[in-house]
Amino acid sequence: MKRINHLAAAVCLSLLTAHVAAATRIDADTAELQYTGRIDFSDRKAPLLSWPGSSIRANFTGTSLGLVLDDRQGNNYYNVIVDGNKRHPFVLQTKQGEHRYQVGYDLAPGRHSVEIYKRTEGVEGATAFRGLLLADGGELLPPPQRPQRRMEIYGDSISCGMGNEGADNGRDDLASEKNNYWAYGSVAARALDAELHTICKSGIGIMVSWFPFTMPQYYDQLSAVGDNDSQWDFEQWTPDVVVINLFQNDSWLVDREKRLDPLPSDVERIDAYVDFVRSIRTEYPDTQIICALGSMDATTNDKWPDYIRAAVDRMRTEFDDEKLDTLFFEYTGYGQHPRIAQHVANGEKLAAFIRRKMDW
Repeated sequence: MKRINHLAAAVCLSLLTAHVAAATRIDADTAELQYTGRIDFSDRKAPLLSWPGSSIRANFTGTSLGLVLDDRQGNNYYNVIVDGNKRHPFVLQTKQGEHRYQVGYDLAPGRHSVEIYKRTEGVEGATAFRGLLLADGGELLPPPQRPQRRMEIYGDSISCGMGNEGADNGRDDLASEKNNYWAYGSVAARALDAELHTICKSGIGIMVSWFPFTMPQYYDQLSAVGDNDSQWDFEQWTPDVVVINLFQNDSWLVDREKRLDPLPSDVERIDAYVDFVRSIRTEYPDTQIICALGSMDATTNDKWPDYIRAAVDRMRTEFDDEKLDTLFFEYTGYGQHPRIAQHVANGEKLAAFIRRKMDW
């Protein structure tokens, strides 16, 4: 798949925010809007989106479409997919504060659809969604059917989609080139017609991260913005399948950077992995859990995959937990974050694995 380049659309935003041709405002708490993800509804008129992949879907009529967003930092990017055009979405770069953005132009009269999808992650901040702007006479229609299958992913930059739109020989740490829509988990979820929650942060590990907190301290937050006291209610939403793709940053920070003193033993590394998986199991007693790794260099050899295999074997034996599997994405030799083509291949591999396992 060729790299999808949306920067030209994003550059146009400075010309759009002041002139949104819309007359009918749809408030954010309108029942026909369909939200997906860990979204903070403390203010129903301005729900906060912070996790990558958080989305809003709607069906509407009218010849134009605008959004009202209040972005906390001005660093986020969104795919706005009108009428299912997922390969060429409108890429919206937010500005700090509340602004109106026109994202649909000269639409044909009649029925249309929109999906507003957060490409970026918590480090880019949260966005308050304040509603849609439809053309004069436009109206909201019943929402699309929500998928019945559910997936959840706990991961690091790979799961977020860091750098996946970057040039193969270029940087891979730009917010503009981070597109969770084409991360492997999102690819797999669409192939399986499954609703997806992605709980990820670039640089995070289980034992150690590139910052002072780890996934065991982060996984249960409602807000993805840093280490905070917000609390997700796990009873709100239960996945059929959980994918845990962690240990890449641990492999770097433990083996290469020596960031832990003393360095953990092999047994302690396995123990840490078991403890985290068991925390997920406590929330989801009957969910299938796939313990994955890759496709960066932690799968160069069997060392870190073997820790995961040993952890799974131990949980099967000690806790009689048979709803556990392992899946490893091969390292291709490419030294940076995977690009879209590799994410698509990994997503197809994950989807095939889940399809067989779950009989989907």
